[in-house]
Parts: sequence; C-alpha cells; structure tokens
Amino acid sequence: MRIWALVLYALLIGFLEFEVSTSDDDSKRIINIGLVSDMESSSWEGKVVRSSISMSLGDFYNLNGGYRTRIVLHVRDSKGDSLQSVAAALDLLENVKVQAIIIPQISSEELFLSTLGDKVKVPLLSFSSLPSSHIQQHPYFIQVAEDEINQFHGIASFIKQFKWKNFVYLYEDTADARLSQTYIDNIFQEDNLDIVYRAAISLQATDDQIRNELHKLTSINSSIFVVHLSPPLASKVFVNAKILGMMNEGYAWILTSKAMNLWEPQSSSFCESMEGVVGFRTYIPDSSKLQNFTSRWRKDFQQIIASNFTIREPNIIALWAYDAAWALAEAVENAVVQPSKDQVDVLDTQQFGRIKVSNIGPSIVTALMNSKFVGLAGEFRLKYQKLVQDKYEILNVLCEVERQVGFWTSTYGLTKNISSHDNVSSNILETIVWPGLSSTAPQNSSIQTSRKSFKVGIPSRGRFHELIHTEYDEQGNAVKFTGFCMDVFETALARLPDKLYPEYLPFDNRNNSYTDLVRQVYDGTYDAAGGDITILSNRSTYVDFTVPYTDLGLGVMVKLDNDPWFFLKPLSMELWIVSACSFVLTGFIVWLNEHRINEAFQGSIVQQIGTALWFAVSTLVYAHRERLQGNVSRFVVGVWLFVVLILTSSYIANLSSLLTVAQFKLSKTEYIGYSGTPFLQGLIIKDNTIFSDNRLNLYKYPDQFYEALRKGSKKGGVDAIIEEVPYIRSLVARYPREFAMVKSSQRTSGFGFAFPKGSRLVSEMSKAISQLREEGMLLEMERKWFKGQLPLFSDDNDPPKLKPLNIHQFAGLFLINGTSELIAVLLFFMFLLRERLSTAFRNLTTLSRGILEFILRFLYPRMNNNIAANVPP
Repeated sequence: MRIWALVLYALLIGFLEFEVSTSDDDSKRIINIGLVSDMESSSWEGKVVRSSISMSLGDFYNLNGGYRTRIVLHVRDSKGDSLQSVAAALDLLENVKVQAIIIPQISSEELFLSTLGDKVKVPLLSFSSLPSSHIQQHPYFIQVAEDEINQFHGIASFIKQFKWKNFVYLYEDTADARLSQTYIDNIFQEDNLDIVYRAAISLQATDDQIRNELHKLTSINSSIFVVHLSPPLASKVFVNAKILGMMNEGYAWILTSKAMNLWEPQSSSFCESMEGVVGFRTYIPDSSKLQNFTSRWRKDFQQIIASNFTIREPNIIALWAYDAAWALAEAVENAVVQPSKDQVDVLDTQQFGRIKVSNIGPSIVTALMNSKFVGLAGEFRLKYQKLVQDKYEILNVLCEVERQVGFWTSTYGLTKNISSHDNVSSNILETIVWPGLSSTAPQNSSIQTSRKSFKVGIPSRGRFHELIHTEYDEQGNAVKFTGFCMDVFETALARLPDKLYPEYLPFDNRNNSYTDLVRQVYDGTYDAAGGDITILSNRSTYVDFTVPYTDLGLGVMVKLDNDPWFFLKPLSMELWIVSACSFVLTGFIVWLNEHRINEAFQGSIVQQIGTALWFAVSTLVYAHRERLQGNVSRFVVGVWLFVVLILTSSYIANLSSLLTVAQFKLSKTEYIGYSGTPFLQGLIIKDNTIFSDNRLNLYKYPDQFYEALRKGSKKGGVDAIIEEVPYIRSLVARYPREFAMVKSSQRTSGFGFAFPKGSRLVSEMSKAISQLREEGMLLEMERKWFKGQLPLFSDDNDPPKLKPLNIHQFAGLFLINGTSELIAVLLFFMFLLRERLSTAFRNLTTLSRGILEFILRFLYPRMNNNIAANVPP
C-alpha cells in the first residue's frame, strides 16, 4: 500500500507541475518571427541558420525563464529562388502576422522586401553586406553581419606596408558588387593606391572563361592581386591560376573575408592551389561559451543533415545567426506594444491580400539598435543599422594549415598581437610565406605602356568643328586633330604619372558608327578612343569610360522670339482688356467724387475727361500730381495703387522670364529636328509619346539645323532641335543672338574617353579630368571653343513652364478694386441724395413759413404788425 501511495503521489506531483508549466506557457505573449532561407538538401546556409537560431532561442529562454514573451519561429523554404523568397515573406506577413523576418542573404530581386518592411514597420534582418546608401534609405532593414567594405581599410594598410602602389582587383560580377565599387575605390584612393585592372568574374563562369580572364592579367605585368569572391568561385580562380603558373614565386594574392570566413582548411579540395595566399578573416575571440556552443552544435547539426555534408564547424554565419536571434529575443522582451487601433491595412489588393502595419515593429527596431552584449562572434553592437565589426585576423594559408600572422583593427591598424597593440617595431606582422614557398615579399610592378603600341582612334568626320576637327596635311602626309575634345584629352594625358606618346589614327565614322569605334578598342585595334563619344551602357560592355568631361544629357534649342509685339506676351489678352477698363473706371470714379469740390477736375467737358484719364494712367508710374480733396477718392486711389503695384511687378517678372527664354513647351503640333542616331531617336519617342515619326526630321550637319530652325515648321522647317548638350552648346555659340538652349535633362551620360577593360589609364585620366574641372581649365577650354559662352544652367532643375498671366490669377485683386469703387459710387450717391434732401427740406421750410404768414395776416389783420414783429427773420 505504501508503494502504491508513493506512485500516486508522484503522479499527482507530476500532474500539478505539468499544469503549472502549461499555465505559465499560456501566460506568455507569443511573438511570431519568420525565417526565409534555402532549405534544399544541397544548401548548407539555411540549415545552419535555422539550427543556430533554434539553439539561441532555447539558450535565451532557459537563462531568462521569467520573461513574459516567447518567440515562435516560422520557417519558409525559398528553394534558392528570389521570387519564392518574396512570396514566402508575403505569406508570413499576411497569414502568420510575423513581427520580424530573417533572410540570411538578400539578392537585388529581393530588395523589394526592404521597402515593404518600411511600410508595414516590420524589421528585416539579413547577413548580406549592402552599401550604406541602400541601408540608410530603409530604417527597418538591419544588417546583422559585418560590413564587407570595412575590411578594405585593413587591406589598404596591408598593401602600403609592403610599399606596393597598385594591384589587380577581382570581384564577382553581381549587382551588389558593382554597387560597392564606389566605396571600395574611395578607400584605396584615400591611401593613394591604384587599381590597375578590374576583373569581373561571373558566378556561372567556366574554367575556360576564368583562364581567359587570368591570361589577360599575365599580359598586364602586375603581380599583386586582391580577390573578393565567394568560396566556390575563389576555388576555381586559384585552381586555374596555378595551372597558368600564377601561384609561383613573385606573386601575391590577398583574399578577403568573403571567402576566408567560410573556408575550412580541413575539407578544402583546393588547398594546394592556395599555398601562400594571405587572407583577411573576421576576428572571433575564443571563449568558453563559444566552445560549449561548438560541441553542442556539432551534435545537433549533424543529426539534421545528410551524412555527406561537409560543414563540420559552426562558421561565422552560424555565430551571426545565434547572436541575432539572441538580440531579437531581448528586443522583443523590451519592446512596447502600441495600441491595436494603429494596426491599419497597408496593402489591400488581390495580389497582396491584407497586410497590416505592425504595432510592435518600431519598438523592436529601437531595442535592437540599443542592444549591446558579448555574443559568440564577439561584441554585438549596431551602428547605422549595421553590425559593428572592425577587427580582422590576417592568415597565411599553407594548404590545410592556416598561420596567424597578425591582426588589423580600426583603432590600432596592423599589429602582431591584438591584445598588446605594439606597433613600435618595424616587423608589424609575422613572417609570411608567399606563393612558391618564398619568404621574400613580391616586388610591385606597374603597367608599362609601349610608345609604339599606344594607338588612339579619333573620328575623322566631326560634325561640329568646335568639338573635333580633322585637318589633312597633304605635303607632310599627316593628320592633325583639333577641337575641344582633343584639348581635354591631350591636357589630361600630359598629367599622367607615366609619359605617353599617343599615335592618333583617324576612324572612318561616315561609314561606321561610334559603337564600332568602341568595339575596335575592345578588339585591340586601338588602345584608346577619343573624340565626341557618348557614354552608353551597351558601349560600357566592351570598354571602360573615363568620367564625363562635358555636360550630361539632352538639350532643346529654339529660335529666339523677335516679335515686335513681344512686350504684350506677359499678360493675356483678357487681362490687358480688364486692366485697361479698370484704368478708365478708376479715373471716372475719381472724377465723379472730385469735380464738384476740386478745381483740378473742373473746366470744360473735354478738359475734365482728359484730366480724369491722365490721372488714372499716371498712377501706373505713380506720377499723378492732382491733389485729392475727398476721402472717398483717396480710398479708391489707395486701393488702385496697390492693384497697380501687383500688376506691374507681375508683368516685369514674367517679361524677364520670357526674355531669358525660360518658357518653352513642345506640343504635338510642332516639328522636331535631331541628328538621327538610333539611341537619340529612341529617347525622344520614349519621353514624348505624343510625337510620331512624321514629326521628327532627320538632319546630319549643323548648317541644316540652322536653316530648319530659322524657317520654322510653318515654312517647312522645325520648331526645336533636340540634341546632346555639347552639340547644342556648339550651335548656340555659333548663333548666340538667334538661338538658345531652353531645357536640358540627364538622359545621357555625356562624353568620355574609352579604354580597354581594366586599364589603369581610366582611373588616372578620370583623376586628371576632375582636376581640370576643379582648377577651372575645362571652363577656359569651353570659352575658347564656344566663343565665351558661360556654362548653362544645371540639369538638376528644369526651368519652370511659364504662361502668360491671365485674368483668373488676378480675380481677387480686381474684386478688391471693384468693391472699393462700388463703395465709392454708393457713397457718392448717398452724399448726393443727402444734399438734395437737405435742399428740398430747406425749400419746404421756407414755403411753409410763407403760407403760415399769409394765413395769419389774412385772419388777424389787426395783429399783423405785432405778428410781423414777433416772427423771426
């Protein structure tokens, strides 16, 4: 019996504990969090992130059992497809009502979600490294991973340590990588380092394609390489580089954290091809917490993946995921829930269903930005919506062994020991074993351009002599090129560090297009191309362009208006008529109130009319000299002077705008002239769908532009010319008194010089052009070739579309004036009526007195004398 009693007691205690725990769980507030990642069997990232998040949440709530919130993770499989990722995120927002979403990697197609997150106020956490310009536009996008760009400060310090001046940069040919180029270039430019060649490697590149690209690098004669590629692509590059002999002595390869963070030397199948590589890896401080997590992670993770899976250690993605989940759980607990009435539909369409604005999202973001703790990956702290990571360890890869040769931090720079920060000695880093097992650092080498091989193609048929002009010397059998474009090219070329002696060769652009000229640079026929070459996206596929040295965009040129009645255009006809009537009416009202009491308004009929009209007209320039005596007249004139002030000010302002040709608007009844290039015709039709082909007239030469615009569309010409800004400026400089550019827009990228892909001359020439612009030399060249024409207004703000002022815009003004005049007329008639009534009353009084006197005298003749004596005079 005692045994049964003990069993029943144990069951009862267990049941009560179960009830208590259930009650406790029920009292917790559930917060739904979404995870969208690739969960396919071939992908490791989704499984790593899911495992780490689950372990993090378990550890967090075991440690903080008394917290009132609990995160429930909802996982969606993106299957490696961007569209599937977006659909999964929308499903989580609409059906699950998640308060945050974690997407490990964000592609360019999935950036739509950052905008959606801002609208629904749901934070979006990602491990992707995006440029700051994108993140700052989306307050609910949080990067819980390192900023890949930050490490390039350390790479720049490393390159300077070995006194290298330039290097080759290899990167992935993706939209994200291209967006980051500007930031990376700025970092190297600050340290006076030059990228002599940029090699964009496609993620789908084959071994043959990679070898072809690497073969170009061998001809550049540069031996320093910075590789910013993902692990699979980096492995292909190193394997093929070894085949081509580029992993021998004399070379230096620097690998960024993009590959080093995920590289496992024990399982690397390409370690032999990486011997001597120097890599930057995010510094993860060792800790007992990290060791405990690693042992548990190995056991838990291996149970949920296939036996042939190669991930054996928790990589940086796993640690970031763990810390991000921990920070999110802490933020959810500290977040403040807003009233439910703030939950309104943000999207209500058949495509998106009904998605509501989160009532806790803003507080979660605020709490995340204030989070600060020591996690598995080190200190977790966010700044500018990014994880602060400024410590990297520098590794020397020797097949399956990685040697730690030093560190780089944003505070202390390069150092041997991250704890001592002793940089006094000259040996800041440990000895590095370079490719070919050499202990001697490679020597820097630069591109040597042969004097004979530097051929520059120049268009032989320049349409505008101010830009490019070709002169043939028959006696010397030589060609001379002049013009604004040539001045800029030669002046910038003279500023390069290496002296170059270009050979200018004419290119037949009468029978060939400028795109053909660009392709010949790509084919190697020319080493560069100068002249009036427009920077276009399809041409950039073959060559690299310098920064533009001309104004950007398209311009519209029109004929200046020489109409003798031009001064009437600022005001509409209705407004002129109403203004004239107002002048006459004001003069009449003043005369009506003054001619009885003011001698200036008296005289003959003709004189009174002349005085009234002259007084009204003279108020236009405030030159009236007649003194007004009536208060009503003063009131009317005061209001009228205010009307005149507004009218004259508006007239002068609108006339000034018209005289500066600020007003121009094409209509579908007008004809347009253009040069006939396909891309220009496409832009005109695309931006102005009201134009049809029969409204577009093709002209090839400047004289044709002049004749067509001078005639106008009514005489068989055109009403406007649309061309690129440099061409328009050339035409305006020729005929400054007849034509003007009235509008421009940034629809093209201006003129630039073309060089082969990856040529260091691109950056050097761009730098020289920027210096010419800053020093004002470009402006001097423009004045030289464009007859002193000053630069036109900026393309950023188009001039306002002005129209003649109409009566509707001054209706209130004339209403005030009319009211004052109506009041004056009413007062005049009131005063007139009062005078008439007063006169009539006096006459009536006199008549009554006479009648009374007659009656009294007739009835009382004896009292006549006394009555007469008593009656007052």
